Amino acid sequence: MRSKIKGKVVLITGASSGIGAAAALAYDRAGAKVAIAARRREKLEQLAAGMNDPLVLQVDVSIEEEARRMIRETVSHYGRIDVLVNNAALMIVTPAETVSRDDLLAAFHTNLLGAVSATQEAIIQMKRQGGGQIINVGSPGFMMGIPFYSPYVCSKAALCAWTRTIQAELAGSGIIVSEYFPGYILTDSKPVSRIGEVHQDLLMSPKQNWLTRKFTKPKTPEYVAAQLIKLAKKPKVLTYSDPSVRIGAFISNISGFRLSLSTQMAKTAREKLAQR
Repeated sequence: MRSKIKGKVVLITGASSGIGAAAALAYDRAGAKVAIAARRREKLEQLAAGMNDPLVLQVDVSIEEEARRMIRETVSHYGRIDVLVNNAALMIVTPAETVSRDDLLAAFHTNLLGAVSATQEAIIQMKRQGGGQIINVGSPGFMMGIPFYSPYVCSKAALCAWTRTIQAELAGSGIIVSEYFPGYILTDSKPVSRIGEVHQDLLMSPKQNWLTRKFTKPKTPEYVAAQLIKLAKKPKVLTYSDPSVRIGAFISNISGFRLSLSTQMAKTAREKLAQR
């Protein structure tokens, strides 16, 4: 099934930087009516300056009422909502043996519960209007077990479970639920670190074997944005950003390979941290 983007109302969370900002620009250029939501209003205003009169929503999706309010405000402004892209994410870097409950809860409130609340509110409107699409930006990292990123990985695993549950429940309702697995993305968004300043290449090293290097080679937000446009035009149940991510997901089911790859990542991270 193919659909046009022009004229569609699209709401993107986490739109102040990275994938969200790139997706907002891509949907805007494709002719959609775009609502952009994030916590940092100044960043949203900067993004909006290069767009065609988007709806700017300063929102913290970790707060249930704010996540629901952004859906209602989008509908109030445009009269409908056709595509909800749940992209907002909190990434916390910390060793698994010392991760705090507060860090886990913070990640779950943003990465899972924010998407749940927004989706529930969007479903109400989408049922009234006869359909719509939910796109949840997940992560294949939960299948691999990404070292030092346990709050993010655990919350994304829960988001995957939620996504697949509502895919079944909403089948035949006219509301399409799509899951997108981007893999590593090179962005300007810094993670929250409990071990001092870390860079996005924390888990990457040219000394790793070719397979690990392949899986940790980052894509750009613009690359992902183009795929999110395609996903809205031709909805799918699950889309991987590229074949290597699909292969990685498959290999994750082979325990020996999975552990070997993630162990190399952990070793790389420990070496870099020890050099500081």
